[in-house]
This record gives sequence, structure tokens and C-alpha cells, in this order.
Amino acid sequence: MMRYYLDAEYTCFGGELMSLALVPADPALESFYVAVEWAGPTDPWVETHVVPHLGSDFVSRELASLKLATFMRERAVGHMVIVADWPTDFEHLLALLITGPGRMQPVPDFDMKFQRLPGFNTASTSRMPHNALADAEALRDHCEANHG
Repeated sequence: MMRYYLDAEYTCFGGELMSLALVPADPALESFYVAVEWAGPTDPWVETHVVPHLGSDFVSRELASLKLATFMRERAVGHMVIVADWPTDFEHLLALLITGPGRMQPVPDFDMKFQRLPGFNTASTSRMPHNALADAEALRDHCEANHG
């Protein structure tokens, strides 16, 4: 079984995906990060705290979907479990895999584990708060040390 830790950033509550990261339990393995082009309005808090940490290599939603599926297929050694501490992160992951009505990216089977972490906040331990990759790393580090 291989655990990957998930984090996503989005434009506002219920808003569009801006970035998504999957970080393996083993820090020696490759992580996945993608910043996605968006068109809708962005909450002022997100403009201040998230947008500056997205990077500059934005891709279309279609390309982000393809990159995510490719990453998941290439790492399908054993069973994949994706762990997140916020339900909306799963929503964005699953929505990114959908390519149209009744169609989705070909990905291996995986399980999702929702890990409630009362008292833990990724922003307080992340090397770059509100960056999906850094926050997923902070989530991994906390979970592997305390819940492994």
C-alpha cells in the first residue's frame, strides 16, 4: 500500500481549483503538483494568501487532468490510498479526473482516507502556507509522525 497526501487550493468557498498536490508517504519519491488556470472571481483572502504561492506555470484544466492521471498510473505499484484532512480536497481531485459526461481519465483503483486532525493546521507547519505542495508535505509529515 502506498499513501499519498492531498492538498488543494481554490478560488473561494465552493470555487474553482487553482492548484493540487499529491505527496507520497516516502519523501524520497516524486510528488505531484499542478497549478490550474481559472476564470472565475477570487476571494480577496485567496488573492493575498494563496495566489502569491502558486508559481507561474499554469496549465489548462484539461492538461492538469491528463498530468494527474499519468502521475497516478505511473505510481500504481501496489494499492494507492489518498489521504486528506479536508473534504473539499477530495472533491477537487475527483472532479479533475472527470473529462466529460460519463467519461473520466483512466486511473488505477485507489482508496480515499479522510483524516480528521483536531488541533492541527497545515498553515502553522507548512514551509510555504497555502501552497498545495508545501501544505501536503506538512500534512504528510504530521500524519506519518503521529498516525502512520
